[in-house]
Amino acid sequence: MEIQRVLISDSCDPRCAEILTKAGCEVTVKTDHTPAQLVENIKNFDALVVRSATKVTAAVINAAPNLKVRLSEASTRLDGE
Repeated sequence: MEIQRVLISDSCDPRCAEILTKAGCEVTVKTDHTPAQLVENIKNFDALVVRSATKVTAAVINAAPNLKVRLSEASTRLDGE
């Protein structure tokens, strides 16, 4: 499974985007989608990173033919932090 384009739709630690970028992903951070905008834009992404603000509805999933991964309640930290 190859993940190339990642949408981060809720605010999270900036290291999340850094880690994904270093892994070769094209990362888009857009935290102000309306539900309709998310449905329209999700088709362009392979992965979606959310916390609790973004609601991943059936409409979002059905509009996402390329979606391979959805990470929720995302947190990025190092062991020992």
